[in-house]
Amino acid sequence: MTATAAPPQAPAPAGPPVHKPSTRKRLVPYWLLLPGILWLLVFFVLPMVYQASTSVQTGSLEEGFEVTWHFRTYWDAFTEYLPQFLRSLLYAGTATALCLLLGYPLAYLIAFKAGRWRNLLLVLVIAPFFTSFLIRTLAWKTILADGGPVVGALNAVGFLDVTSWLGMTEGDRVLATPLAVVCGLTYNFLPFMILPLYSSLERIDTRLHEAAGDLYARPATVFRKVTFPLSMPGVVSGTLLTFIPASGDYVNAELLGSTDTRMIGNVIQSQYLRILDYPTAAALSFILMAIVLIMVTIYIRRAGTEDLV
Repeated sequence: MTATAAPPQAPAPAGPPVHKPSTRKRLVPYWLLLPGILWLLVFFVLPMVYQASTSVQTGSLEEGFEVTWHFRTYWDAFTEYLPQFLRSLLYAGTATALCLLLGYPLAYLIAFKAGRWRNLLLVLVIAPFFTSFLIRTLAWKTILADGGPVVGALNAVGFLDVTSWLGMTEGDRVLATPLAVVCGLTYNFLPFMILPLYSSLERIDTRLHEAAGDLYARPATVFRKVTFPLSMPGVVSGTLLTFIPASGDYVNAELLGSTDTRMIGNVIQSQYLRILDYPTAAALSFILMAIVLIMVTIYIRRAGTEDLV
C-alpha cells in the first residue's frame, strides 16, 4: 500500500505590517526627563561635587583655600563633634517616635471615621504650612514660657519631675531644655508623618476589616493583623520624611534650646557663617549625610517594605 502525499498547506495569512516607532517618538520620554535631569544636575550634583572638593581643602579665608586632599578633616570633625551627632540622632529619633504615636490615630480617624469632615481635617493638617517655619517655632517660646499655663499644668501633674529625672528638663523650666527642642521638632514635622500614613490607610479596602470581623477577630486583632501591616508603606515613608530633615535641623535647637542642646545642624551653620571654616563644615555635612543614609538603608531593609527597597 503506497502512502499518499500530504496535501500542500495554504500559506498563513500575513499579519498587519509592524511599524517601528520613529526616532522622534522614541526620544520623547527622554526629552520629558531632560528638565528634571538638568535641575538635579545644576542644583544637586554640582553643589555636591563642590562641597566634596571643599571638604578636602586647607587654608583660611584670608589666604584662600586650596585642594590638598586633606581627608583627615573628616576624622577630626567626627571625633570633635561626636556628642552633637549623637544628640541630633537622639532628638530626631524621639521626635519621629512621637510623631508616629500622635499621627497614626489622627490619620486612622481621617481615613476611616471622618466621613464628610475628611477634607476639612486634611486642610487643618496642612494649615501650619501656610505659616513660616520660623514663626511657628517662635510661637513655641510663648507656649513653653516660664510661668505659662502649659508649664504650670505640666508641673501640677508632676510631669516635669519625671522629665527632670530623665534629663529632659531642668527644674520647673522647659525652655532651653531638650524637651523644648523635641517638642518643636515634633510639631513642625508632624504633618510629614500624617500625610503618608493617611495616603496608605486610605487605600486599604474596608471589606478586609469586615471579613476579619466575620471571622470573629477582635478590633485589636484586626488592627494588628490587617490594618497595621497594610499601612507599613505609609509608616516607613512617614518616619523617613520626619527623621531625615529633623536630624539636620538647627532652627528648633537655636530658638528653643541652649548651648547644651546644640545639634549637628547648629555646628554646621556656625562653621559656615561664623567661624568660616568651610572644609570642616563640608566634612560635617557629608558625615551626617552618610550616617543618615546608612541608617535609612538598614531601616528600609529590616522593615521589608518592597515599595521602597
